Amino acid sequence: MTETLPDVDVLVVGGAQAGLAAGYYLAKTEHSFLIVDRHNRVGDSWRSRYDSLTLFTPRALSALPGLLLDGDPEGYPARDEFAGYLETYASHFGLPVLSGNGVTRLERRTDERFVAQLDDGRHIASKAVIVATGAFQKIIIPSVGADFGPAVRQLTPESYRNATDAPTGTVLVVGDGASGRDIAAELSRSHDVVLAVGRSRRLFPEHILGKSTWWWLRKLGMLRVRPDTTMGRLMRRTDPFPDRGRSLARLRQMGVTVSARLVSAHGRLAFFADESRGTIDSVIWCTGYRDDSTWLQIPGSTHSDGTFLQKAGLSPIEGLFYLGRPWQRNRASALVMGVGEDASALVPLCVKYCSDRHLSMV
Repeated sequence: MTETLPDVDVLVVGGAQAGLAAGYYLAKTEHSFLIVDRHNRVGDSWRSRYDSLTLFTPRALSALPGLLLDGDPEGYPARDEFAGYLETYASHFGLPVLSGNGVTRLERRTDERFVAQLDDGRHIASKAVIVATGAFQKIIIPSVGADFGPAVRQLTPESYRNATDAPTGTVLVVGDGASGRDIAAELSRSHDVVLAVGRSRRLFPEHILGKSTWWWLRKLGMLRVRPDTTMGRLMRRTDPFPDRGRSLARLRQMGVTVSARLVSAHGRLAFFADESRGTIDSVIWCTGYRDDSTWLQIPGSTHSDGTFLQKAGLSPIEGLFYLGRPWQRNRASALVMGVGEDASALVPLCVKYCSDRHLSMV
């Protein structure tokens, strides 16, 4: 007989910053909850990424509610530093986190309760569920990847850790977002690097008048711009991020060859939109992520393409909530600095749902 865990009022799926922020506010209520996470330790979702990763935002703007980040407030937290902070956060507030167990299937029963099956086969029922799995779930690898020959090693920001992972020769980095530019810059010290860019991107200066530009954006209310406004649509389209020595001009100075969009491949040959071509030895796909919703077995909870169906964190399925989604409520939603504020708005709605339903948890 499959073991069943004790029922809870709220099940939080995901134990990184979004799930922990939800836990912080849930702990202030009388409702029972459990945070489940597939990684073995709190913070492992960050430890699994490349070694040199740092946060976008300085420490002063990268803390969760109730606990500051130690260190220079103007400096940027490193990957392992922030992972350790998350682990400390969960311990500091005594949050109930079940690590090493993700949700393989979530269903809704006829009595309106949710039932989650965990990786180890156990089940847990809840009145409500907060999906806090974040924006970095399933890496997108374009179909053109299948046209590279077996001699070309293919990596992603999760399988790439440092320059030793790329074989000697020319590395093609596909995608010029923050991760792609970081990895291209790092590899330029030891490899020939080609960076295939996509859409036009805007970078903003790291500091203005001695203050972090993020500080100014928050001060001026730009981080609270809603996605359905004219400014919100413009910001989503341009998707600016801070220029910390990662402009295309600076990358060229480092020796990175900036090419047009990758359009096709054959063997070791890469073909680009400007009709140029190059011979490569490895490729690193920094082309973004998509939702992994295969475990969410509730009709009407996802779009036809599998993306989560929600608006401002609210699902059309009553009792199902989301936290940590890009542009969930505003520009800051997918940033550490914004997830706490989103949690403070969402958790009361979740708690109200649980209180209003008076569902029997027998």
